[in-house]
Amino acid sequence: MSTTTDAPASKGRARLSGRAPALGAPPYPQVNLLPPEVAAARGLARTKRWLALFVALSLVGLAGLYLLGVRAKDAAADDLAAAQQTTQDLNAQKEQYAEVPLVLAELDRAAQARQLSMQTEILWRPYLRALAATAPEGVRIETVRLFGTTVIDPPVPPPDVLGGEGVGTVSLTVESRTVPDTAAWLRALETIPGFEHAWFSQHTLTAENDVAYYSVTATVQINEAAFALRYEPEVEGDE
Repeated sequence: MSTTTDAPASKGRARLSGRAPALGAPPYPQVNLLPPEVAAARGLARTKRWLALFVALSLVGLAGLYLLGVRAKDAAADDLAAAQQTTQDLNAQKEQYAEVPLVLAELDRAAQARQLSMQTEILWRPYLRALAATAPEGVRIETVRLFGTTVIDPPVPPPDVLGGEGVGTVSLTVESRTVPDTAAWLRALETIPGFEHAWFSQHTLTAENDVAYYSVTATVQINEAAFALRYEPEVEGDE
């Protein structure tokens, strides 16, 4: 009767092979036989590599900042040159148009003088047509005398104490074969804008070449409504 045991052989083969034992068994102890100087040299080399990388990245960052600073400086120099050129151009234009304010001031003074001198301007042509239109039928206007004031003249006194001061008068003399309706004529004269206080100053009968005719002289006062005011400044809000 014989008995076979294989376990010890397998254990010896495991030792000889140097492989780790099966799961659950403790690992073999390892011993670092390198001298400490080698490990320190390797650590120093790694530190030097990281330091070199940091220095390189720092140099790249500094170079980038330098380039940005150079570009900003160039842009600022360009802006300064453009501003200086604009200033020179404006100064040249200022010298070119230096007389413009003086001319504008002269124009303003001329406009004010014209406005002052033309405040009492009256456009007589439409008034002459109105005088002819209001004359009684069958009469002929012989003479028309116009009297007006300026801005430095005193007002024209009223024809009676009940009237107000005027700015001028119109006297016209008409001839008629018959006695004209003077009352109706006076009322018609006072309907003309700017005319008021019409009255008769003379009424005569004259014969010439055996032809008798009546000569009537009427006078009407002019008020400020007759002023043309063509050169008055426009009031804001007026259309």
